[in-house]
Amino acid sequence: MELDMYNELQKIWGTIPTDENAKNEDFDLQLQKKILDVFHVGDYYFFTMNVRKSLMENVSSEVEKVLGYPSEKITLAFLGSIMHPDDLPYFLNFEVAITNFFNGMSGAKLFRYKVQYDFRLKKANGEYIRLLNQFVIIEHDEENVRTFVINTDISHLKKETKPLLSFIGMEGEPSYYNVDVQNIFKPTKPFFTNREKDILRALAKGMNSVEISEAFCISKHTVDSHRKNMLQKTNAKSTSEILGIAYNNGWV
Repeated sequence: MELDMYNELQKIWGTIPTDENAKNEDFDLQLQKKILDVFHVGDYYFFTMNVRKSLMENVSSEVEKVLGYPSEKITLAFLGSIMHPDDLPYFLNFEVAITNFFNGMSGAKLFRYKVQYDFRLKKANGEYIRLLNQFVIIEHDEENVRTFVINTDISHLKKETKPLLSFIGMEGEPSYYNVDVQNIFKPTKPFFTNREKDILRALAKGMNSVEISEAFCISKHTVDSHRKNMLQKTNAKSTSEILGIAYNNGWV
């Protein structure tokens, strides 16, 4: 029987408890937009999702550039209709895991995780592209559970077809990379050192070794040594390949 994403999501999200009353007062949409403009690695659009009401809100106009559809056409049911059929079971299994993950939390801890996974959507021209779906919770109460969601085109970074799920901890919380949805509470040790992560983020911004050395007040030789170590750790052959692996795995 063909899966109905919209109805299945309503069942999954219907298990979210209603006795929590928390809001991320530090969240600023305009600030997030500025950060996105600096650090994005591909074309993207964003929106807020009212999970409690299965309603997409504030879909940004950039969606037309990414998918070819006007923002007013984008609804949860519509996204279900254009999702690659092979990715839909992954998507629903991930949402079960995500719901279970957050159902075990309360208060400010709800806002200390970024969730990311990928899937393919069909553009208006019939072409499938792979999107990195990232979100954070910004509100959780009896009436509304809202998330801020960013969908970025990573077709140029990820070629393999298996979708992956990661929970990225913030403010000292542990991270869970490439989780097994049957065993999501097994934290993964950091793959890169903090300095390597700094250099990785700089490379993602298009900076070269000289610019990076000046930005972090270290020698170019040190930067190149870190880059060599990162190539060895990932078995990558180029910087672009490192970035692709890093984004696929949620290391940046």
